[in-house]
Amino acid sequence: MGSAAVLGELLAGFFSPSLSPVTAVGGAVIDAVPPGVKDWAVTAFGTADKAALLVGMGLVMAALAALAGILEYRTRFAGAALTGVFGMVGLAAVLTRAQASANAAVLAVLTAVVAVLLLRFLIRRLQEWGTQALEPAPSAPPARRRFLQALAGGAVFTAAGGLLAGAWRGAAAVASEARSRVTLPVPASPAPAVPVDAEAGVDGMQPLVTPNKDFYRIDTALTVPAVDPATWVLKVTGLVDREVELTFADLLAKPLTERHITIACVSNNVGGDLIGNARWLGWPVRELLALAGPRAGADMVLSRSADGWTAGTPLEVLSDGRDALLVVAMNGEPLPLEHGFPVRLVVPGLYGYVSATKWVTELRVTRFADDVAYWTPRGWSERGPIKTSSRIDVPRPGRPVKAGTIMFGGVAWAQHTGIDRVELRLNRGPWRQADLARGISADTWYQWKLGVELTEGQYEVQVRATDLAGGIQDERSRPVVPDGATGLHTIRVDVTP
Repeated sequence: MGSAAVLGELLAGFFSPSLSPVTAVGGAVIDAVPPGVKDWAVTAFGTADKAALLVGMGLVMAALAALAGILEYRTRFAGAALTGVFGMVGLAAVLTRAQASANAAVLAVLTAVVAVLLLRFLIRRLQEWGTQALEPAPSAPPARRRFLQALAGGAVFTAAGGLLAGAWRGAAAVASEARSRVTLPVPASPAPAVPVDAEAGVDGMQPLVTPNKDFYRIDTALTVPAVDPATWVLKVTGLVDREVELTFADLLAKPLTERHITIACVSNNVGGDLIGNARWLGWPVRELLALAGPRAGADMVLSRSADGWTAGTPLEVLSDGRDALLVVAMNGEPLPLEHGFPVRLVVPGLYGYVSATKWVTELRVTRFADDVAYWTPRGWSERGPIKTSSRIDVPRPGRPVKAGTIMFGGVAWAQHTGIDRVELRLNRGPWRQADLARGISADTWYQWKLGVELTEGQYEVQVRATDLAGGIQDERSRPVVPDGATGLHTIRVDVTP
């Protein structure tokens, strides 16, 4: 079964680069799991959640293969029937994907057929071994050796093929090559210079601008969609006076805006790292929507990804003058494939599940009463404004520090509002105001620091932020479901002599 799945992956690289039986089943699993399971996976594995899913799928496949072998050895075609059912599950998963194609469906069927044939082949070898053990034939090659050679050959093919399939995907290679040829235009509205006093200057803190390689990635795509910018088209449909189509060349020719914007995942727990700040280059969404002319009564834009994922964004947020962008670049280079190349959405002030659609292909102007996005039926709220929050980056929990002046530092954010002050308290004592670095803008996080004189002992340290509208960070501890976690980031610091 594993060898057949690997063969399907390898053939998909040639005939169905966007979708294979394994990725189709994985995508279906992601769609089917309840929000609690998804939240647990993100908490437990972070950005390695997809790798964990693939490992889990491999273990399930191995268990099913073992069961199929036992059944087939005991009752002819019983294991083959189980394998065939598993293959049909793969076909059904393929047909439910947005990238479904005739080639992908044929590969799912072919994978199932190959799995059945391999199962029958191995069972025959095993049965020959059993027969020869009962009735030895001195002149015949040992059946045991033939069975073990076949088993070892399958294992080697599975391992080598799996590595090859993981390292090479045809569509990804095409998209990566196309990305390397993109020449970014000079922004019509460049990002304001980062203030010299925007960094707190505390060792060990996260960079003010997150490097692309360190930027968090949370999405439902088991494999990164590979979209060729030469064929990419964005459609504006729905409740509009005029439907609009935009090519990648059209987009690059627009007067583009460059801004630093902090974005966050709704699954970011208090004190978590599913948040990052980058310099984005793109065209304001409001200008595209103005071309289409939203009709009266419309209040939501349903954005759709190349892999079928959707997000529902309030129309007013995309039209109120904030720097909501159709992004083509991140920190001075074309979007990385895993962050949405060639085009994605970035909207200040909203969690990603209602705004930050990667590999975007459609903006459907509609109503919240008429359409639902991917996560809404799964228990998440329709609208997801980012909550004012703060985090302690240093000192690191679990690392003792020496008595004396201990420098605390971290970040605070209230996107599209801005931070007024950050405060720290020890052992539930009085709040002490920290030194707040200047923000790049109201749409980015702010760094802060505070030196505190501490003697030997153990301390509970908490942080809170107040935004520029006077709103104080919610101290009540709440989970990420349905619209983002609240509470105070709390660490314990051990101070040694």
